[in-house]
Amino acid sequence: MLEVLGWIVFGLIVGVLAKLLVPGRDPGGIIITILLGIAGSLLGGWVGRMLGFYGPGQAGGWIMSILGAVLLLVIYHAVTKRRRPSAI
Repeated sequence: MLEVLGWIVFGLIVGVLAKLLVPGRDPGGIIITILLGIAGSLLGGWVGRMLGFYGPGQAGGWIMSILGAVLLLVIYHAVTKRRRPSAI
């Protein structure tokens, strides 16, 4: 349980870093960006460990977490962009 809490705190940091890497305005604001960072951190960390890319406490966790958060932000931008009504 403590490990998951660590990933959540880590995800807050990763969410901020991912936002710096993905330009553009987020329709959901900073809260959605942080939540996507947490989800990306959990997803990237889990995928990286399951594929055997790294072990606990290795630098690969940072990289996979940031990649996961950036991926979720890009998907979020693509989905919300389609939903917005076009201004004519």
